[in-house]
Amino acid sequence: MGWYEQLFGRVPDIVPNENEVMWCLAGNGWLYVIHDPARAGKTTVTISVSDLDQFVADLATRKIIAGPIDAIGDAGRKANVVDPAGNVISWIQVNTRS
Repeated sequence: MGWYEQLFGRVPDIVPNENEVMWCLAGNGWLYVIHDPARAGKTTVTISVSDLDQFVADLATRKIIAGPIDAIGDAGRKANVVDPAGNVISWIQVNTRS
């Protein structure tokens, strides 16, 4: 779970047991990570951030390198990171409508 501590720049908010950890990301938004080797590398999660460029730069300071920032049609932009088990975390910035 150390990689996720590096990703978020802090220890988990809740540790139910040695195989489960939880981070509060915003308000009632939580990321729940389970150590489950049988299913490792088969998960994709998407988390929205308000400033993708700044977030990707912040990740780099923690030695987490995101993939390129790509447009998602007219909806916004995204960048992916892959954890050591092969799970994909997509970070997105959604375009606001005026």
